[in-house]
Amino acid sequence: MLVRSRRAWELPESEVTPEGVYLRRRELLAGLAAGPALLAAACGPASAVEEEPIAPELYPAPRNDTYQVDRPPTAEKDATTYNNFYEFGSHKQIWKDAQALRLRPWAVTIDGLVEQPMTLDAEELIRKMPIEERVYRLRCVEAWSMTVPWSGFPLRALIDLARPLGDAKYLKMTTFMAPDVAFGQKQPWYPWPYVEGLTLAEARHDLAFIATGIYGKPLPRQNGAPLRLAVPWKYGFKSIKSIVRFELAVERPKSFWEIIQGGEYGFWANVNPEVPHPRWSQATEKVLGSGDVVPTLLYNGYAAEVASLYEGLDGESLFM
Repeated sequence: MLVRSRRAWELPESEVTPEGVYLRRRELLAGLAAGPALLAAACGPASAVEEEPIAPELYPAPRNDTYQVDRPPTAEKDATTYNNFYEFGSHKQIWKDAQALRLRPWAVTIDGLVEQPMTLDAEELIRKMPIEERVYRLRCVEAWSMTVPWSGFPLRALIDLARPLGDAKYLKMTTFMAPDVAFGQKQPWYPWPYVEGLTLAEARHDLAFIATGIYGKPLPRQNGAPLRLAVPWKYGFKSIKSIVRFELAVERPKSFWEIIQGGEYGFWANVNPEVPHPRWSQATEKVLGSGDVVPTLLYNGYAAEVASLYEGLDGESLFM
């Protein structure tokens, strides 16, 4: 008889507790100080664009059953309408505003410490990759969570395509700049464009994933189309959306939220229920859709897989 032992991370998840309260208050104060100069940013977004989906025939992708959780995925409507995407604003209904983002053409640059820098259209890049579906937890630093069936490819496959040079230690990722449609990018107190980074060891880890689809369909704009990072053992702000550049580097990049408030949002951002945010507890999380409040797990339940990445890093703030 075949006996399958459950992995430590095949457990529930959790939702809904806006940390944005404080961020929006800070944003409001900055906006009041800036006065009339910001009136343009308050105007409504451009109209939604009509475009063919990117590589629609690739979805639904075959499910990789190595990656499971023991609860059903969050309802598609909840996961695609309750989103953070500061390029389009700090509210949780940005999914409508994000429809103005054009995905064609979408140039993706892979450069830095690589054998051969390249720029590909997103569709060309996606077609080169081994597309599959994985079900992951997503834990937001705001203390809500969801369970998402992502389609996409291992980040390691992109790194192998890039063929990094021997002195590359980090992967820096950058999102688009389009303030004509992404009106949040007109807010001067944010360090646009959005930047995130991983160590090369993290980026090569089997769990590190580039999402190109969700719920068996191409990825919607509000969820980070056409290319979005998914690193399920870290807080959600690390999972940069709508990436246009992957740069291999020797120096650690400073990420978007680290620049804004490094004492609260650090480079590592690994989930740990024992390390509170300076303004709220991380011990529990509220599950999007159900409203259930459940205990948060170390590394969001993926400790057995990723804890070894952080051995010997004494003195680093691994959990913020």
